[in-house]
Amino acid sequence: MSRSFALPFLASTLALLAQSVLQPGLAAQDAPSGAGQESRAPNVIYILADDLGYGEVGCYGQVLIRTPHLDRMAAQGMRFTQHYSGAPVCAPSRCVLMTGKHLANAEIRGNKEVKPEGQWPISAAVKTLPMMFRERGYATGAMGKWGLGPVGSTGDPNAKGVDYFVGYNCQREAHTYYPRHLWVNAQQLFLDNDRVPGHGKIKSADEGFEQFYGNEYAPDVMMRAAQAFLRRHREGPFFLYLPFVQPHLAMQPRADLVESYPESWDSEPYLGGRGYTPHPRPRAGYAAMITELDEQVGAILDLVDSLGIAEDTLIMFSSDNGPTHDVGGVDTTFFRSAGPLRGRKGSVYEGGLRVPTLARWPGRVAAGSTTDHVSAFQDVMPTFAELCGLEVAEGCDGISFLPTLLGAPERQVQHVQLVWEFAEYGGQKAVRMGRYKAVMRDIFKGNDSIELYDLDVDEGESADLAAEHPDFVARALEIMRDDRTPNPVFPMPAFDGR
Repeated sequence: MSRSFALPFLASTLALLAQSVLQPGLAAQDAPSGAGQESRAPNVIYILADDLGYGEVGCYGQVLIRTPHLDRMAAQGMRFTQHYSGAPVCAPSRCVLMTGKHLANAEIRGNKEVKPEGQWPISAAVKTLPMMFRERGYATGAMGKWGLGPVGSTGDPNAKGVDYFVGYNCQREAHTYYPRHLWVNAQQLFLDNDRVPGHGKIKSADEGFEQFYGNEYAPDVMMRAAQAFLRRHREGPFFLYLPFVQPHLAMQPRADLVESYPESWDSEPYLGGRGYTPHPRPRAGYAAMITELDEQVGAILDLVDSLGIAEDTLIMFSSDNGPTHDVGGVDTTFFRSAGPLRGRKGSVYEGGLRVPTLARWPGRVAAGSTTDHVSAFQDVMPTFAELCGLEVAEGCDGISFLPTLLGAPERQVQHVQLVWEFAEYGGQKAVRMGRYKAVMRDIFKGNDSIELYDLDVDEGESADLAAEHPDFVARALEIMRDDRTPNPVFPMPAFDGR
């Protein structure tokens, strides 16, 4: 296969980006934030993959896709086996992560768009992770995909505590890795790309795949910005949020990574019939996107190490939801993308919500450790608050898992319940109560029946025990009714009137 269809090259954008980094007024943290402090507060880096499944990482059982750097992170730190995303799709999951409110209390409960570019904004009133850190004098940065409010809105990254943002504001724009522009705070950063769509079809491979590639590769631009931020703020303290875009489609990875996977995997090209962009070798292409994500994580780990700040820096990695359903040429069955779990992205079954999660902090988080502590995105805010002596948002639903991170499980407070209310894909709710998981689907179609699973013996959610445990079903319904806040933007009529 020719290399010509996919090799991306970074052009003059980096010079412009470097100017933007240093331009007065764009970043509020020109001086090292740690200067003059008597004791150094810990730095925090949170890396978020986009649609990475529980079974798509080597240390979670993946055998076909190479993820050596994530596996190294697990070997150097802690692996979580029961950590949950905020929602089964992008925007609401990120809302839960940023605000500490679980999905049934969150302001955003679906991927509602705002034209011409962006998603429904979180309000001016809500406090976010970056705001929490900035109140303590941390430098705050974010590079990647935002999706929580258009530029200039109440949900703009800068309005929500991010001093320096580089990336996609809009999730829809992030469907192509060769966009015409990214954002540097409130300014557009134009790339050397003609219009390269994130969706398209061809009738045959003879039409060529070159039309779905451009000159400047957005992940490279955002990575350079992240590395510059780390070098600039090496004296700390800083909070760096890296919502990377891989492996969310379109499938536009580097050609050398595609060619590193067996040709025998793909007997025919993907021509675009199930959305996103065509690709000559879809299985190899998808694996390449995950390996590329892994390389980016490795670059961050290596830079933190080389700057000599590893022992001062907690790094966490997770995914915003489970693996994509089989669109865009993806074959999740071939890769066992959800591992042993049922469901994919858009589902409140385990496969849509349980995500690979790692933490590394040399000297503080035990190397090679694993925890089965049940935790979720709403717990990230109180964890970081306890770690850094910060004030959490009012009404935060989370519980700090810092005792688990620091090897003191006897001090760890447990959740009585975890709750999700998802206003898309037919309307869904889920409650985890200890070992039991209750699921309600097709709510907008009038369904009010509840499924019940014992995750201790059935993590694949194959045996519905609702008829055998009416007491747990009744308790789950009570939680679904009571542990929520009505949201007129994302209504759920079957519950809003109660």
